[in-house]
Amino acid sequence: MIFSNSKHKDHSTLLPRRATARIAAQAVGDQRKGGRQGGGSVGSFMALLFVSLLLFACANIGTPDGGPYDETPPKVVRTTPHLGSIKTKTRKIVIEFDENVKLDNPSEKVIISPPQINMPEIDATGRRITVELQDTLIPNATYTIDFSDAIQDNNEGNPMGDYAFTFSTGDEVDTMQVSGYVLDASNLEPIKNMLVGLYTVDSIEPLPDSVFMQKPFERVSRTDSRGHFVIKGLANKHYRVFALKDQDQNFYYSQRSEMLAFNHRVFTPSSKPDIRVDTVWHDSIHYDSLVYVPYTHFYPDDLTLLAFNEKVITRNKLKDERLQLEKFTLYFTAPDSVVPTIEGMNFDSNNAFVIEANPTRDTITYWIRDSLIYNKDTLTCVIHFNAHDTLGVLRATTDTISLVSRQSYAKVQKRRLQEWEEYAKEYRKNYMAEHKDSLRAERKSKKKKIEEEDIPVPPMPEVFLEMNIGRTTFSPDQNLDFNFSEPIDTAYISMFSLNEIVDSTTVPREFLLRRHPNKNNAYRLYAEWQPGSSYELLIDTGAFVSIYNHRTEGTKRSVKVKGLDSFSSLFVTIQNVDSNYILQLINGSDKVVKEKRVKDGKVDFYFIDPGTYYLRLFNDRNGDGEWTTGNYIEQLQGEETYYYPGGLFLRAQWDVSQTWNPLLTPIYEQKPLKITKQKPDKSRKQTNRNAEREEKKRKKK
Repeated sequence: MIFSNSKHKDHSTLLPRRATARIAAQAVGDQRKGGRQGGGSVGSFMALLFVSLLLFACANIGTPDGGPYDETPPKVVRTTPHLGSIKTKTRKIVIEFDENVKLDNPSEKVIISPPQINMPEIDATGRRITVELQDTLIPNATYTIDFSDAIQDNNEGNPMGDYAFTFSTGDEVDTMQVSGYVLDASNLEPIKNMLVGLYTVDSIEPLPDSVFMQKPFERVSRTDSRGHFVIKGLANKHYRVFALKDQDQNFYYSQRSEMLAFNHRVFTPSSKPDIRVDTVWHDSIHYDSLVYVPYTHFYPDDLTLLAFNEKVITRNKLKDERLQLEKFTLYFTAPDSVVPTIEGMNFDSNNAFVIEANPTRDTITYWIRDSLIYNKDTLTCVIHFNAHDTLGVLRATTDTISLVSRQSYAKVQKRRLQEWEEYAKEYRKNYMAEHKDSLRAERKSKKKKIEEEDIPVPPMPEVFLEMNIGRTTFSPDQNLDFNFSEPIDTAYISMFSLNEIVDSTTVPREFLLRRHPNKNNAYRLYAEWQPGSSYELLIDTGAFVSIYNHRTEGTKRSVKVKGLDSFSSLFVTIQNVDSNYILQLINGSDKVVKEKRVKDGKVDFYFIDPGTYYLRLFNDRNGDGEWTTGNYIEQLQGEETYYYPGGLFLRAQWDVSQTWNPLLTPIYEQKPLKITKQKPDKSRKQTNRNAEREEKKRKKK
């Protein structure tokens, strides 16, 4: 019996004893049947019986282990055209192997350069991979089909390793290559599947930097999970490199929404002999030896591109929305320093609104003060705002709109009536249950049954304005925040009292109450908090009153300030930076915990909770206190960002000093892996399952 595509040496051991005996018995029966029909012989019967008994004996030798695993990766045995052929005219490439193969995720891993506008057809069937190009071949060009590690055998999945097929339509094949990394400019995250392309400087000079917006890349590659790329098949020419999230697949920057990166560095590929140290593994844990392998080292190998999305600077009105009667919101595609003004057509808009803008000032909410206005289901008005015209010039613009509330006045009134009826029903039911004796006596005296409808119902209880008080246990450099669902008209500081608890007695302390500096509809209470102390905060009813005359309910809160023994301090000395830089203390989720502007090359952080932290630094070139993205038209990169290449473990009552030179470590090696969200994929290695099985057998003995 023949087992095709088997990975086992001794096929007979695959048959269990009973199966072997059954096959032998069946063979004897067939021979007897054939003899009766005149087609068999005693000699052939005896020979077959002997073979069956031999197989049965062999099956009794021991328990089969399945034979050795196939650990050999596929090998190329033939290509059409030949690898490295010149003056090639065919667009169909066929690669044949010594065993059946498959392709792992070819849409991402297989890169063809020069880039193909029309998607090539790639197929893996049996022992053959076929690539058929749909674009017309470019004269005198080197073509590279880079499979990376996509090729693997069909059974065990052994990877072939990096493989690239190259041919030329001209007289020679270009063999140089360059490599590097693409990172997110704002946080140095590696960017996976980013298109990276080259232009020769000769092709750039007639178009300067607009070539990236007009002409497809000449050579391309794609980044892996580490943000790493390799561009192959290069000539001994001068190049520049760009990167692109190519949404429309035209291989150049054509949409403002596409993420991009550019680098002004001009380079020429070169190479030199070098030595690489490879590890020969015995199994997945133990290695046998280190092997020094000569190879060709191509340069440059450190091209670094910092990618960003341009800020949308074209300002237009996106939409308007009125989710409830009391307010409406205008949305714009970009911010503006001037808040839009509203001119009412069916209402008086003078002093009619409390205006609330988000931090980027592209979303503006108008709270309507007067109920006579907001109870209208439709408000018709003219909006005056700034918007860009077709030439990109910011001009004063008007737009007439009708704001229709999703909650009509009739529906609101109906809901309020239902709430009243439910309240009255519940009140009367409870009243009759509590006063059944007195009601029975009254009924006897008046000789009349008392109905629920006869019981007067008092006004509904006041619905207080919800007040959300933030954390009540905090560090000495923090303060108390009060957040509300409606704009506050008045805050009465006389209705607040703050007392420190000292030796079981309360001591009044001074404080300030101000509108929150960064939040709408919020207030902040400031005080000189003493580390380790407890406080009592008393707030009377009506301390805050909204523009709709809704009051807050009285409350009493206990406040705890952490002691100094709960914190750590960090003192950072930063080299090669000026006062434009802002240093951020980052937690394990890559979120900002504290930040300060660098002063005289130093930043001091106090009151840090114990834990592991990281450092991020950025050059605040425009002084707005925030990281600012780049702009390709203006040839501006995003503001420079750096990470301290390690974690800082801070313990309570520790004062930690750290010196950092951000320029000392290459930018692509700076961000610690523990806070990198885009983790590298596990590298595919040749399996060592045979050695691992032998090791298990040895341990059992």
